[in-house]
Amino acid sequence: MLEQKILNIKTQALENIKKAQNEKELFDLRVKYLGRKSGFNKILKSLKDLSLEEKKKIGPLANTVKKEIDEEIKKAEKIIKSKVDLEKEKIDVTAPGEKIKRGHLHLLTIVQNEIEDIFTSMGFEIADGPEVETEFYAFDALNIPKNHPARDAWDTFFIKNQKSKIKNQNLEEKIVLRPHTSPVQVRYMQKHKPPFRIIAPGKCFRHEATDASHEHTFYQFEALVVGKNINVGHFKYIAEEFFSKFFKKKITVRLRPSFFPFTEPSFEFDINCTVCGGKGCSACQGTGWSEIGGAGMVNQEVFVASGYPREKYQGFAWGFGIERLAMIKYKINDIRLFHSGDLRFVSQF
Repeated sequence: MLEQKILNIKTQALENIKKAQNEKELFDLRVKYLGRKSGFNKILKSLKDLSLEEKKKIGPLANTVKKEIDEEIKKAEKIIKSKVDLEKEKIDVTAPGEKIKRGHLHLLTIVQNEIEDIFTSMGFEIADGPEVETEFYAFDALNIPKNHPARDAWDTFFIKNQKSKIKNQNLEEKIVLRPHTSPVQVRYMQKHKPPFRIIAPGKCFRHEATDASHEHTFYQFEALVVGKNINVGHFKYIAEEFFSKFFKKKITVRLRPSFFPFTEPSFEFDINCTVCGGKGCSACQGTGWSEIGGAGMVNQEVFVASGYPREKYQGFAWGFGIERLAMIKYKINDIRLFHSGDLRFVSQF
């Protein structure tokens, strides 16, 4: 049914594009069929209700049709522009003109959209959650102990005088601005049974000083795959596929042992430098590698906190900062530029 709905949208879109008489009509069609509130976006959000096999089929089909509509709109724009008759338009080319300013998507939105498109084409579902969280979802469910530094007020933003009642208990827990998007994974697992694969992009907040590589407000992306017989090899393959598509070149992933309370085993992962290809340069400080983020096999304690039986499922989770990825791809040297509001920076992309 979804497959036919996608094909119907494609047919309707192509017919309307052929009938378009000017650039404004084409712009309206782009918003209607490719915008964030379009039918395609609703279809992608409905993937959670499909079987794994249907997700593999519908996800790529939606992205393919989306690209076809985009290409047809671009072709129509070129044709319309080539037919402009200056005499009929009666424009006095000697008269001083006024440039019309048109807004566009912020670079972070562009990068996030690209990340989502790549993963939905690989059969992943997009999950979302609240930016204001309880201690349970932000820390407890992720196996982060009570005395962990992350719970300190110097690291996390706590909402003053705000507490939440713990379900079925006469206790209260503090409310925080989420320091990572991992709570989205727990909330999703509480409502869904494996197997599944999701991504969770979103805004995060941490109480720390800002500099060229740190911000108190930033965007993070996380991926979670849960099922039976899931292993680190699956993670490495998916990661290399994603980064190769994102940077449009062959990318290799390197894993280094690390520690995170919510994964076991845990590791940091790097990609070969996109500037020198791993040979060593000033961008990678001669190492040939760029540090990207953290990953690991989901700790069984997290599964238990989410309502799953211990040792029944395996899964891996990994994440990175969206700003970090944008900085590497577009060679930006200061993370503070993204939220500075400086139009000279924004207008470059």
